[in-house]
Amino acid sequence: MLDATLGEHVGSLFDYVDRHDNPGDDPYPLAHTPVPSHSGSGPGRFPVDLRLSRRSEERTEWDTFGQQHFPGRPIPTTKKDRARLQKAVDPILLQAAAFAQLPKQFRTKSALGIALLEAAIQHKVPFSVLVCDRWYLAEEWVSMARYRHKDWLSLLKQNRNLETNSFGRKEAAGHPIRLEGPHIAVADLVPLIPPTAYRAVTVGDNTSWTFPLAVRLPGLGKVRLVVSFKNAELTGTYAVLVSNRVDWNAHRILTLYVQRWPIETFYQDGKGHLGLDEYRMRNAEAIQKHWCLVFVAYSFLHLDCLPSSPTQGSLPVKTIGEACRQQAQARIEGLILYAHKCLELGQRAEDLFTSLFAKQSMVMGR
Repeated sequence: MLDATLGEHVGSLFDYVDRHDNPGDDPYPLAHTPVPSHSGSGPGRFPVDLRLSRRSEERTEWDTFGQQHFPGRPIPTTKKDRARLQKAVDPILLQAAAFAQLPKQFRTKSALGIALLEAAIQHKVPFSVLVCDRWYLAEEWVSMARYRHKDWLSLLKQNRNLETNSFGRKEAAGHPIRLEGPHIAVADLVPLIPPTAYRAVTVGDNTSWTFPLAVRLPGLGKVRLVVSFKNAELTGTYAVLVSNRVDWNAHRILTLYVQRWPIETFYQDGKGHLGLDEYRMRNAEAIQKHWCLVFVAYSFLHLDCLPSSPTQGSLPVKTIGEACRQQAQARIEGLILYAHKCLELGQRAEDLFTSLFAKQSMVMGR
């Protein structure tokens, strides 16, 4: 599983901190954007690896090289026009040694996803299905999954185009739906699907009204789409899931996709209990070590939350917060018992306090 999160900060002295897009209240907070990978098997969900997204710096550096080598050519401001220009001039820019190093340092989220996939395979992480958010769904990422013989599942952006000649749909009265042009956007196709075509699918405690469809996506090939509404009236927002497995039904695709929800709870627990975004180190290597230590702490706590026997079921028997509080209580109990034993052996209270708080006094003295 692949996903990204924001680690917001105040101050610009951290390595690679920058303004990142955020759908929340603050659209461009000063932050780091780590991209972790997660492994899920049965009740176990563990963070595995991480890469740091640095796309804002990539944009600035690319502009600098582009203006140096093509001084008379304006740099477009829209994303599509920029991508078109980069595709045209990158072969020329890559002949410059300094620019040739940029792809190694500054990579898109899709490229980071490929690096995480390769690292997981290299470290023999057992998995057969890749689950990701819509930001990672790119042709090169799908090609790598196909090369590595991995199935994949993702959300699909509603502005993605479908090949109209790859499917045929009918209206509620049974008449064929006429579609003009070689492509149609997902957002334009969904209103054409008759309400009677949707079927209820229940996964866990949640029921969705879904419509599966096998289509071709430009650059990705033949795929299975599942349009999913939260209510039988088919109102409000909807999600569109996509997978390379055209033989999977809607229930299996939804079941697999909801398994990425523990990533969200990991971010909540990691930030709320383990200080995932509370580091104060400015060096990128030190920050990376901090994240790795949070991964290790979370993994041990998650194991402590799982039932000790299969007969107890597969759901966690307590939350990460409860496990953290139990660990804190155990440390306090150990400290009290240690102090009690020292006093029983005749150590003076003043000397005991001096010993216990020696490091704290030294730090405060600085």
